[in-house]
Amino acid sequence: MRYENIVPAKFIKRINRFVAEVELDGRIETVHVKNTGRCKELLVEGCEVWLTAPGTAGRKTVYDLVSVRKSNGVIFNIDSQAANKVMREWLDKQGYDRIVPEFTYGSSRIDFYAERGEKRYLTEVKGCTLERDGIGYFPDAPTERGIKHINELIKAKSEGFDAALAFVIQMKGVHEVRANTDTHPEFGKALEDAVRAGVRILYLSCDATPDTLIITEERERKR
Repeated sequence: MRYENIVPAKFIKRINRFVAEVELDGRIETVHVKNTGRCKELLVEGCEVWLTAPGTAGRKTVYDLVSVRKSNGVIFNIDSQAANKVMREWLDKQGYDRIVPEFTYGSSRIDFYAERGEKRYLTEVKGCTLERDGIGYFPDAPTERGIKHINELIKAKSEGFDAALAFVIQMKGVHEVRANTDTHPEFGKALEDAVRAGVRILYLSCDATPDTLIITEERERKR
C-alpha cells in the first residue's frame, strides 16, 4: 500500500479525535487524523509526522495525518483504513478462490469472507498502533464493537467456518499483540474466549515507511 503524495510536518497538538494542528512549511495547518484512538504515546508535541492530500472535493481539511515517528525512532502508520488495505493485498496472494470484503455475518460486517475449495473463511482485521517494549497491544481505547466481532467469530467457528482475528501491526519490529487489559479488560476476556473456541489469532508484522505499509510476516498464536 502506497500513498500517492506525502509531505513531512511537525505535530503541534490534537484538537479532538478527528482533528490536529501541525506545522507545515512554516505555517499552522489543521489536518484530519486518520485514527480515532488515543495515540497519546505517538502524537506528542514536536514529533515528526507525515501528511497526505487525498484531493477530495468539499473537505474541511486538505491533509490527512497518516504516519508518525515515535520517540524511539520507529515509524508508525496510524491510518485506521490502512490495515484492511494491506490485508486485502496480502489475501490476494494466498490462493483463495474468492474474496468478499465487508461480509455480512450475524449482526455484524466481518472484514473478509473467503473460499478455497470447500472451505469457508471469515477474518476480522484489527490495526495495532500501540507498542510497549517491543510488544503490540490492542485496543488503544475501549471497543465494544471489537468484542462484538469476536463473539461473531466464535459463533462462525461453531458453524464450520475457519474463523480468524488478524492483527495488522502497523510498525516495524513487532511480532506479537496482546490484549490491552489496562484499557479494556473485557476485550482481553473475549480474546481468550475466542482462543478456547478455536478462533485463530494472527499477527501480521509490517514494514512501515512514511508513504508505504506492507505485510512482511505472518505468525499465529499458539493456544
